[in-house]
Amino acid sequence: MTRPFASVVNLGCRVNRVESDRITSDLASAGFALVDQQDADLIVINTCAVTGEAESKTRKAVRHALGLPNEPIVIVTGCVVNLHPGELTELSPRVIAEPSKIDVARTAARAAGLSLRADASTDEHHDDLGDLLGRSRLGIKVQDGCNNRCSYCIVWKARGPERSVPVEAVLRQVREAERADIPEVVLTGVNLGAYDGADAEDSHVEIDELLRIILHETDIPQVRLSSLEPMDVDERLIDAMVAGGERVAPFLHLPLQSGCTATLERMNRPYTAEQYEATVAMIRGKMPAASISCDIIAGFPGETEEEFAQSRALCERVGFSRMHVFRYSARPGTPAAEAPDQVASEVMAARASELRAVAELCAQADAALRVGTCENAVLEYGNRGTLGSFHRVIVDDAPLDRAGSLVRVRIDAMDDRGTLHAHMLRCDGLRSHDADLQNDYVPNLKRGAVR
Repeated sequence: MTRPFASVVNLGCRVNRVESDRITSDLASAGFALVDQQDADLIVINTCAVTGEAESKTRKAVRHALGLPNEPIVIVTGCVVNLHPGELTELSPRVIAEPSKIDVARTAARAAGLSLRADASTDEHHDDLGDLLGRSRLGIKVQDGCNNRCSYCIVWKARGPERSVPVEAVLRQVREAERADIPEVVLTGVNLGAYDGADAEDSHVEIDELLRIILHETDIPQVRLSSLEPMDVDERLIDAMVAGGERVAPFLHLPLQSGCTATLERMNRPYTAEQYEATVAMIRGKMPAASISCDIIAGFPGETEEEFAQSRALCERVGFSRMHVFRYSARPGTPAAEAPDQVASEVMAARASELRAVAELCAQADAALRVGTCENAVLEYGNRGTLGSFHRVIVDDAPLDRAGSLVRVRIDAMDDRGTLHAHMLRCDGLRSHDADLQNDYVPNLKRGAVR
């Protein structure tokens, strides 16, 4: 019997990306062949509702899938399905809504007429996972849900309350990556810093402890932490990252949302602008090589020109390696959507443009600081890869057959396009041959001097 063809379309955040990877693996285990959309008999769309634009992209993606010549079955899952169950199924009888992502493969198998073995499980995955997903890092979702109530956010309604994956289940996924020779795992969650998993003795394990356990119990070459709320980043976590040495990517994504305390208060964010900067200073005091990125919203209700100027100035002072800039999007049912002093769309657009210009300057400045230092690099396409600091890099002397591996490099230069160039220090990629080169970063260089 010919295996049915399936394709997975991901929309939205990093957590969605990880979940889509898991769905892809589940579909392969269920007996599907993974192909591009145009060749698929069945298409899974993992939806996103974080902004109005994201919901619009979801509807567009479903309509596109329905219009393909093969007339595929379309299974929709994710936040839009959880918030508006009938919105997408109304588009066509070929659309099936599956709110539970862990059940998507079973729903797909039934729709395609596949008979799953009685002992088949979505916990079964392939040792060729890297080839299946076509990448050199594996995201591992260790936490879901959020108990925060930011005034602009609807994700907590779609995702539900906070819950954490048990430690042993996390370790199984890390070891799965090891078997597949994937050099980097990314720990992710809707609110990663709220991780509170149970170990074999049913003891509570927090995110810093989970990191230490992974490093002690596995040989995965590199661990990366995904987005963490700034109030969840403390000295214990940074100390755990430092203790991990080269095996922990020197990178933290800390959503800022605004650099103005008054705006943060209206957002119901539980920190001030001053506290955010103090957290950054603590991180850089312990990890001088740390690369820090952020999310920021332009045009939140009530944001004055003075408040926006404060927000922009904080970004310039911090010197983020990346900034994900969003125009405020009113989500029905949230307090911010009903707030007075909504900012005009043209003003939001102008402020977002200003922030993106700051982001470009900051990214180039942070990259330039890394010339002459050493980092790990995950090679992804030939000699092109991603540094531990999440900057793109070309490893000029890397053999083309090293794609999918982790190498230790010394950064030599930055070209006119802002791309870093490096050379390998040692081919096994696990340790620098020169201990003096470890964390060879220049902490006294002034950051944030971008105008």
